[in-house]
Amino acid sequence: MPACKTISHGGEAEYKIQKSRFIAHTSPVKTEEEAQAFIHAIKKQYFDARHNCSAWILGRQSNLQHSNDDGEPGGTAGNPILESIKKNSLTDIVIVVTRYFGGIKLGAGGLIRAYSHTAVLGIEASCIVQILEFQRVAITIDYTLLGTVENELRQKGIRLANKSYTENVTLTLLLEKEKAGNILASLTDLTAARCQFRHLGDTYLEVPVNNTENPI
Repeated sequence: MPACKTISHGGEAEYKIQKSRFIAHTSPVKTEEEAQAFIHAIKKQYFDARHNCSAWILGRQSNLQHSNDDGEPGGTAGNPILESIKKNSLTDIVIVVTRYFGGIKLGAGGLIRAYSHTAVLGIEASCIVQILEFQRVAITIDYTLLGTVENELRQKGIRLANKSYTENVTLTLLLEKEKAGNILASLTDLTAARCQFRHLGDTYLEVPVNNTENPI
């Protein structure tokens, strides 16, 4: 599975222009049913708003996509929200942008910019994470090497999932799959090959992404 980005927690943001209020709500979702349920909940919460426009993308390959203009002129609301999601390479996310009409028409271009900008604000308010594939590897070492190995793990920011003390010490490591080979080679050198590795399978973890690095 290729690495992808999503959100672990949703966010809320508001944008005002020409007396109209645009309010974005985001949420992580795994299925179309979850996305529709979130949209319905926002519509119920903002029942007095003129429009509750939405878009979502699902799947590791971002192969499931949907947008809804909810009464706005075609292509001026749902699609700009969808494009904001695509621009940030996000998946398994739904965004609803609520509009309270202020009495001044914005025109097609103005609507596109307003919905796009509000969606971006909603993304900025969310907790973005990258889903990466990790290898679970057990390394068995002598007690005399424990301090040296643990210091190396701390220095390189390697995730330690478990520690077991028996005749020897067994550390269960979580290694980014693309970096696993180099890390294991480094540990072999560090211990002068006085270690044993056992692969325990793969797993996926959500790793926080610094929002300042996002192409928002």
